[in-house]
Amino acid sequence: MFDSFVKLLQVLDPELEFADQAFPPQSIQPSALKIQDKEIRAVFLWLFAQLFQGYRWCLHIIRIHPEPVIRFHKAAFLGQRSLTEDDFLMKVLDGMAFAGFVSERGPPYRATDLFDDLVANQVERIRQEEACPHKVMNHVKELAEQLFKNENPYPAVAMHKVQRPSENSQNTGKSQTPFPVLDDVAVQLFIDHAVAKLKTAPPVVKAELKSMVPSGPLLGDIVDRNGNVMANSARRLEVVRNCITYIFENKMLEAKK
Repeated sequence: MFDSFVKLLQVLDPELEFADQAFPPQSIQPSALKIQDKEIRAVFLWLFAQLFQGYRWCLHIIRIHPEPVIRFHKAAFLGQRSLTEDDFLMKVLDGMAFAGFVSERGPPYRATDLFDDLVANQVERIRQEEACPHKVMNHVKELAEQLFKNENPYPAVAMHKVQRPSENSQNTGKSQTPFPVLDDVAVQLFIDHAVAKLKTAPPVVKAELKSMVPSGPLLGDIVDRNGNVMANSARRLEVVRNCITYIFENKMLEAKK
């Protein structure tokens, strides 16, 4: 979280990064407001992609109801990432916002977006960037550019403005070409034809392309900062503990499950 706070400061005020240098660069200006907004979003996008790496492997879909119910296995997620003592992340996973996140993004077949690509395909890159702030900022700028293109898919069209004639040109006495008179019947026929064409045309709606949501690398394959493979035993320990508890409580049916 502290690293993300530093990245936000670098986006809002780039001069702070070189404030302690005796000879800072001459011109360091923040991005334009429309780009700066996307850079702030990109910082949080990078942060949550880092926090929720491998979350899809802990989603359980219960299909015994008319509509499938999606549950998140918090103990497996925290245990396999060795974050069982991380108080902040535990509060995040217990919050209502994360419950909405699971219900909205949990389905395995839906339209994917930039966050899904980060979580599934750029895990190794994000892990390598954690120790290099400059790489993180470069990645943030790339994400900001993609966010800007998503919201502005069409380039701006240059509008040619007609210059207003000066007063001197009006006093020269030169005759100006009068604007032609419009034919009322032709204009009305053109309007009627355009309205009829719009009524028969299908609505212009961008279809969402749905696909299987990629899950990314297994939680057991995620490597921590020291290069050690995290143990994949939290789920197994929980299953054994529950099984023994059910046996002592004489709940044999639940123990067999």
